[in-house]
Amino acid sequence: MLRAAYGLRFDSALPLPELLPADGLAAEADVQVRFGDIDEAGLAGGTQVGPFAWASPDALWLQVPRIARYLVRRGCEIVIDPAPGIDDDSLRLFLLGSCVGALLFQRGLLVLHGNAVQIGEHCLVCVGPSGAGKSTLAAAFLRRGYPVIADDVTPVDQHGRVLAGIPRIKLWQDSASALSIDTEPLRRIRPVLEKFDVPVPAPPGDTAVPLRWLYLLQPENRDDVAIEAVPGLQRFMPLRDNTYRQNFLSGMGLGSEHLALIGRLASQVRLSRLRRPTAGFTVEAMVDAILDDVAAHP
Repeated sequence: MLRAAYGLRFDSALPLPELLPADGLAAEADVQVRFGDIDEAGLAGGTQVGPFAWASPDALWLQVPRIARYLVRRGCEIVIDPAPGIDDDSLRLFLLGSCVGALLFQRGLLVLHGNAVQIGEHCLVCVGPSGAGKSTLAAAFLRRGYPVIADDVTPVDQHGRVLAGIPRIKLWQDSASALSIDTEPLRRIRPVLEKFDVPVPAPPGDTAVPLRWLYLLQPENRDDVAIEAVPGLQRFMPLRDNTYRQNFLSGMGLGSEHLALIGRLASQVRLSRLRRPTAGFTVEAMVDAILDDVAAHP
């Protein structure tokens, strides 16, 4: 059975239960995921872009020690060479993260490291460093009835629209407990981690939603939540810095295209910095502040 995410149809030898069935879509797959042997020496003719990553204009080679080697090619194929005895959940974690991110780059998309939430006919994206509270914030929006349309890997097309991704939020146990989410029936993203896949309803309507608001989550030593707009040319660097796996881009030869996409998006969205306390569970105050800002700047 074909599975769907990001407007693409996946034909995968590795089960992908996190993705939706590709009902009503054409029978031909956009992306093939298969098992195969991958050269352990790296990518011939490529550029090393990380300790365990090589890239070329049409491929990304990625090794996750004791998990697998992956090869992502031409925006339409992912090959997996698993380590002996590794579980499927661990294989999926890196497949649906770094590998899909690279594949979306290869298909000409800007990929942000953040979460997208739909508000009416538009959406907002929250970005920030690991631990800033992106997924927890998305879960709090979901609890108030706002659809979550992308988690962690958020692709934006050339028209400034977010493509709906995998219908889930990945939450650590402490965040789930604070939001009264029972993790007992949920699957861990890896057997050794206290982090869980929280399924969310498939987003309504179109799979591409115009991006209107973008929030940079910034934990600080403060007592309250505050939002301030980022003006003019200062919008460019935060978008670049919050690109998903941006080290892949140079080896793929996509640097200039990426900068052009950032420049276009910077001129289209309202970009704001959300400053929040480093201590305490302030997610509801963050949701309130964002909704007030959205209402004030529709």
